[in-house]
Amino acid sequence: MTKSKPEEPLDRELSELPPDLRWREWMRRIEAVLFASASPVPREDLARIVGQGASVDLLVEDLRADLEGRAFEVAQVAGGWMFRTRPVYAPAIRAAADVGVQVLDLSEFEVAVLGAIAYHQPITRDGLKDIFGKEISRDLIGRLHAQNLIGTGPRSPRRGAPYTYVTTEKFLAVFDLETLQDLPDREQLMDAGFDGGALG
Repeated sequence: MTKSKPEEPLDRELSELPPDLRWREWMRRIEAVLFASASPVPREDLARIVGQGASVDLLVEDLRADLEGRAFEVAQVAGGWMFRTRPVYAPAIRAAADVGVQVLDLSEFEVAVLGAIAYHQPITRDGLKDIFGKEISRDLIGRLHAQNLIGTGPRSPRRGAPYTYVTTEKFLAVFDLETLQDLPDREQLMDAGFDGGALG
């Protein structure tokens, strides 16, 4: 049996390279990590592959500029960065590939329940019932959970310790939000005709 060669530690500083090549190599590392990741990569993870004191934000900005004119871009979502196809190419992707299963098929009521969870999380099914004036089925919660738009939060301190529900990183990515602070203002939604009861 052959021994596997131990992996060499990553040279973060790249001090043997001239500054401009060092910067470009750090950009390429960030590009490689984003390319390999299916979910947004937070700043602290990217900071582990570049030199100490190097600005991840500036490196990402330079990578964005480098990708100008390409079919994909670096998007900031869910507290991190990820590659995303530019929206202008969505019709071409739909025409060429079977991506229908990736499209969220949510009813208007499911979107309303998802919005209520986003604005009131962590929230129980009883809390949702108070908002909507009717029982929210386990099936509906299960469908949102199966699509990874919601997850279970901490148990409620009420009698019986019911589960609470919270939105997920996928929720942020799907709705193009960096954080929950980027949710639209409740008054703006009500002005746009969204049912204010779900927002509280």
